[in-house]
Amino acid sequence: MIEVVTNPNAAKPAGAYSPALKFGGFVMVSGQGPLSPDGEILSGTIEEETRKTLENVKVLLDAAGARLDQVVKCNCYLAKIDDFAAFNGVYKEFFGDGPYPCRTTVEAGLLGIKVEIDAMAYVA
Repeated sequence: MIEVVTNPNAAKPAGAYSPALKFGGFVMVSGQGPLSPDGEILSGTIEEETRKTLENVKVLLDAAGARLDQVVKCNCYLAKIDDFAAFNGVYKEFFGDGPYPCRTTVEAGLLGIKVEIDAMAYVA
């Protein structure tokens, strides 16, 4: 059975997708950005936007009964790959000393934001 996961503190979807889904021991979190719950872009430095984006991921994981230390995979998109070192520093704050999730980080044409992250957690 697939369960749609939402949270009033999470950014509302801007399109035809679920914020997160829980199924078969997994939680999949759709791409999150630096948005407020009402969809307002919270522009800032790459560090500020990464922090807000990961807070949005965490809010949805919490709603699904999962934690950041259960995340097994992240896909990360940066508007400018030159921001990687600063992004990575904040990312490490959220995921501690590891083990870190598997991760892909690429430069992408993002609209009005510096970072977007989706995640998959295993909650056996």
